[in-house]
Amino acid sequence: MKKISALQMSSKIVKLLKAQNPNYDYLRETFRFVRKELNIEVTTKSKKLPFVPTEEEIKQFYKSVWESKDIKHILIIKILLLTGVRVSELINIKLEDIDLLRCNIKINQGKGNKDRVVPFSTHFKETLALHVKQYKNENRSYLFESNFRKHYTDRGIRKILMKYTNMAGITRSISPHTLRHFLFTWLKRQGIDDALIQPYSGHENRSSLEIYSRLSLADAQEKYNDVIGDFPV
Repeated sequence: MKKISALQMSSKIVKLLKAQNPNYDYLRETFRFVRKELNIEVTTKSKKLPFVPTEEEIKQFYKSVWESKDIKHILIIKILLLTGVRVSELINIKLEDIDLLRCNIKINQGKGNKDRVVPFSTHFKETLALHVKQYKNENRSYLFESNFRKHYTDRGIRKILMKYTNMAGITRSISPHTLRHFLFTWLKRQGIDDALIQPYSGHENRSSLEIYSRLSLADAQEKYNDVIGDFPV
């Protein structure tokens, strides 16, 4: 028998199914039985694990940042490293979102259009406070702005990180998301449970939503502060 195309076969199947007025669940069940009858296994592509730098690479990277003496760049990279915020979230942080008393930052309309609060190390509070005070005196709005009083762009932040990656002699790209992966991997290595990381990471795991909803930010902050003093930078 001559093999017909998938498009032609779909047309034949549609004619058979149309009279049944099927919904999604009916179609899913139908094709589950089809796969079973034809002995076809469901195949999925294995996801490639993201690149996570070693502690030594992060120290090397941050050393190049520190030696630049560019305070704004130092603050940008410290925020990315200590909070794990996405670059799209970082560039939209406003001064009013910073709570220096509680050592946290409100992320408005993050991924999935959800608000959340992320902690930062108490050791970082004074440095950040000086920057916030200066920007408020200059009547600025965003936590990080260019000389033209515009908030940074995604591309602008990535260029900054690439500059220091090259200066540090690191061959693999260190992006904002790479720093995010490093933080959460590092916290996991310290024994911090996923349920404590999730409230401020912005991740959503269906199987864990119930336990996540019962955990408070205060619990996450306490555990975070217990270990963040040992952070490599």
